[in-house]
Amino acid sequence: MQGFLKRFSKGLEKTRLGLTKGLQRLGLGTRPLNPGDLEDLEELLITSDLGVHASQRFLNFLKEENKKGNIKNIDDIKNCLKGAMKTLLAPCTFDFADWVHPQIKPFVILVVGVNGVGKTTTIGKLAHRFTAEGKKVTLAAGDTFRAAAVEQLEIWGKRVGADVVKQQSGSDPAAVIFDALAAGRARGTDIVIADTAGRLHTKAPLMEELKKIKRVMQKEDSASPHEILLVLDGTIGQNSLSQTRLFHEAVGVTGLALTKLDGTAKGGIVVAIYDELKIPIRFIGVGEAPEDLQPFQAEAFVEALLGS
Repeated sequence: MQGFLKRFSKGLEKTRLGLTKGLQRLGLGTRPLNPGDLEDLEELLITSDLGVHASQRFLNFLKEENKKGNIKNIDDIKNCLKGAMKTLLAPCTFDFADWVHPQIKPFVILVVGVNGVGKTTTIGKLAHRFTAEGKKVTLAAGDTFRAAAVEQLEIWGKRVGADVVKQQSGSDPAAVIFDALAAGRARGTDIVIADTAGRLHTKAPLMEELKKIKRVMQKEDSASPHEILLVLDGTIGQNSLSQTRLFHEAVGVTGLALTKLDGTAKGGIVVAIYDELKIPIRFIGVGEAPEDLQPFQAEAFVEALLGS
């Protein structure tokens, strides 16, 4: 558990420092908050990418605690924020061991997202985690337009001992993923993870292709995909919200993985996305190693975000 918390804390260091320094700059000292302080706090929360709705929610809570005389210094503010954030994010806490239903075989995960967010790397890290638990994994190379993506998936497959189903470059991605599902079922695979080409969420034809992939998957197994995992780049802040909305409208996203949080001060976006869209956060990426893709834990995340 200590290693887990340490990785969270290190990965969210830039975000935590931004929030902490912002609070220190307010110079609150040891007096109760006045209206001007509250305005400054609201601005700090919003500019920390916590989102307008969540920031207002937290600010209202701080106002109530201030009226009760419970806020006298920065530590009191941080503790109040921690409590409010943990309450908000508690339903989001994710237990990896319970993700895959034992009676669903294969459990099918469709991974989607825009270009460059780390979809293929995320798939590799998930495959690493599953195979380490003794599960048999099949990877579907559904990004048929980028040879490097197929090669990357094959490297991960060899590294972790997962089968990779692919076709020649430019093939219909829906057909590749359909074949992977059929192969997975025939081979007794526990998990099928399907990669897809990165697509701009604003390009209608590409989103239609994603809908087609989902329809074709359901012809092989009407219940699949069992998880539609949207991978988001944590460094882009508020733009993640619009991406999530449009992918969700297109295919019904069931879970989120936020990558690259170790390289950004925008980690607060995790709070904003869940507050506004209520799509559960499954994983956050706080480093390059496979173990740096961590199942989301609300308490650990908030402690890492705000510090002691």
